[in-house]
Amino acid sequence: MQFETKSEIFFVIIIGTVMVLLLAAFIISFLFLYQRRNFRHRVEKEQIKNSFQKELLKAQLEIREQTLKNVSQEIHDNIGQVLSLVKLHLTRIDPQKIESSGEKINDSKDLVAKAIQDLRSISKSLDTDAVMSVGLFNAVKNELDIVQRAGFHQTHLVLEGSLYKLESHAELILFRILQETLNNIIKHAKAKKITVNFNYEPLQLTLKITDDGIGFDLNQLNQSDKTEFGLGLKNMHNRARIIDADFSMESTFGAGTVVIIKMPNKIPEKA
Repeated sequence: MQFETKSEIFFVIIIGTVMVLLLAAFIISFLFLYQRRNFRHRVEKEQIKNSFQKELLKAQLEIREQTLKNVSQEIHDNIGQVLSLVKLHLTRIDPQKIESSGEKINDSKDLVAKAIQDLRSISKSLDTDAVMSVGLFNAVKNELDIVQRAGFHQTHLVLEGSLYKLESHAELILFRILQETLNNIIKHAKAKKITVNFNYEPLQLTLKITDDGIGFDLNQLNQSDKTEFGLGLKNMHNRARIIDADFSMESTFGAGTVVIIKMPNKIPEKA
């Protein structure tokens, strides 16, 4: 009887020891897996952060490159033409007949004032810091003014709701997406009218870009996703996703195209 009791005690000790060891192994395994997942999460978070910073820098560089192209074209097509007209007026003024040249002098003053105003408009878009300092809405307005002055498209800017500012990096990437959309319209759409609609709701900004161009079959993108146009649209999708925005497009061949971007307002603050 005493032997059986000792055997039972010995058996209980063994079972208890095994359970303690199993529990210890479970705790160690749990801590190991937790540390591994935590490390993986930190690595993924750092990769996402680095990817975001690279995309942000890429967008800044592309905005500057496109802005310089716009500035060059603007100077050549508009300011150069205005100054040529000023020169023409001045060469026709007879110094001996100043009193009879009042109309030409006034016209020259008006043209010089226009050239100065155009230069001021250009200076507002020379770099991304200047673009973002005026806010997304005003930066887009300036961009549409440049397109309008080129003389090939009528542009319209519509504001709904109370304007507010988003996070600066979100506004920067949204501006680049819109800039790229305008470039696609100018290059491919054969449109006459471009309308950009800002709908500021308390929790969301909806940005809509509409053109009356030839449109296209969206199914073609699945068949030609390696074209420059297809890659450009994919790039806009990716950029929208980085800032938690939703990017969509509606188009029918012969009936124009609509690009819709929905951006959550994470900092509801009046501009």
